[in-house]
This record gives sequence, structure tokens and C-alpha cells, in this order.
Amino acid sequence: MPQKKILIVLSDANSFPLKKPSGPSNESKIVDQPSGFFLMELAKPLSKLLDAGHEITFASPKGQEPKPDPNSESLLAFAGNFYERRRENDLLERMKRENGFSTPRKLSSISDEEVQSFAGVFIPGGHAPLSDLGDDKELGRILGYFHRENKPTAAICHGPYALLSTKASGGEFAYKGYKITCWSNAEEKVMESMLGGEVEKVETALMNAGAEMVEGVGEKVGCTTLHRELLTGGNPMAAEELGSRFVRMISV
Repeated sequence: MPQKKILIVLSDANSFPLKKPSGPSNESKIVDQPSGFFLMELAKPLSKLLDAGHEITFASPKGQEPKPDPNSESLLAFAGNFYERRRENDLLERMKRENGFSTPRKLSSISDEEVQSFAGVFIPGGHAPLSDLGDDKELGRILGYFHRENKPTAAICHGPYALLSTKASGGEFAYKGYKITCWSNAEEKVMESMLGGEVEKVETALMNAGAEMVEGVGEKVGCTTLHRELLTGGNPMAAEELGSRFVRMISV
């Protein structure tokens, strides 16, 4: 397969807003809940892209070093598989040495001319995108190009929240009417019970913007959804399939 350039967009945030009850009157307050990218949702598709020989460029709104979601580095997240966790951490250490992972490009530094050189764009999950990707105009500009040109676009879990950035750049949601799978409201409610607070729902936000949400048993066990140029998955279990399908899309 000929080498192609792939853009991976990450959040700069290492936390996301969590609304928690406070005080005897049960008023709410917003706290910063630690987060970042979800390790396997980045590492598994990234590994497949590299194995296929593609060139990776990392980018974020401000070009800050991406941080992993602490929960995604736990052995629980890997079902106790120590070796799998080590492989994925080793991969990111390699990216720090070879691909500038610690110093991603600022999205604003990617010109309209340069964005045309990328064959695909991928946005991993973790709660961090809730903090800064949904309203980023530069990301909206880039995604708008991929949408207009029907070029492979992939996002997983909370990553599809970033698709809302197309409203910030153009005033209209580019993916209105698209079938999209993301971290579901039901899954988020489980997280809310663990965190003791309320989280903005990606599924609701996308549905309100005009997307047709695909949610159910298939989404829970890692199935992905492809509609036109957009490939999405709902949770970490979808990372393997999403990576494989994305590589196939790029090869066409």
C-alpha cells in the first residue's frame, strides 16, 4: 500500500467539566475531572495505520502535550492484560521519540493547502474532547474540507463530539443526517454514577445537531458505523475494528 499522510487530532485538555451537587441546598458546581485521550482508542488504530506504512501527523488546538486519561492506563481498562498495556504505552513512547507526539502541530498551522495533502483524519476518544474540540473553529475548518471532499474521517467514543466544530467554522453542522455511533447516554450515565456528577452527553449533543444516532447492542460490543466518508465507534471495544476499517478506507 502506498504511504499516505494521516492527521490525528487530539485534545489539549487534561480534564473535563463535571457538574457535582454541592452544599445542603443541593446546588451544583462545576469541577475539573481529570481526563485526556483514552489509551487504547488511540493506540490500536494508530498501530494499524503505522503497520500499513502511513505517515502520522499529530495536531491539537494549542499544540500542547497530550495527556492520557488516568482510567485508560489502569489494568482494569485492559482486562488485566499487562502485556497489552505495555505494548500500547511503548508505542506512544516511540511516537514521542519519532513523530513529535509530545509537541503536536497547532491546528491553525495547518493551512488550507496543506490539509489537502492528508488522506484521512482520526479523532480518538476519552472525555477530554468535551473541553476543547467541539467548538474549535480551526478543527471545523479542517473537518469541513474532509467532509466536502468525501475523504476518510474516523472518530471513536467521545471523539465524535469534535464533529460539532463544523458549526463553529461554518454555522451549520456538516454531518446533519449522518448515521453516527458514539459513547452513548446509557454508558455515560454509568460513568456519572461512578464520578458522582453530570457529564455533557455526546449522543444528545450530536442528535440535537441533526445526526441520526446508532445505538444498541452492537454499539456496546464494539461494532462501528460507516456513513459516506465518516466512520465512528462507540467505546474502547470498537478500537480494533475501527482501526482496520479506517485503513481499508484509506487504501481505496
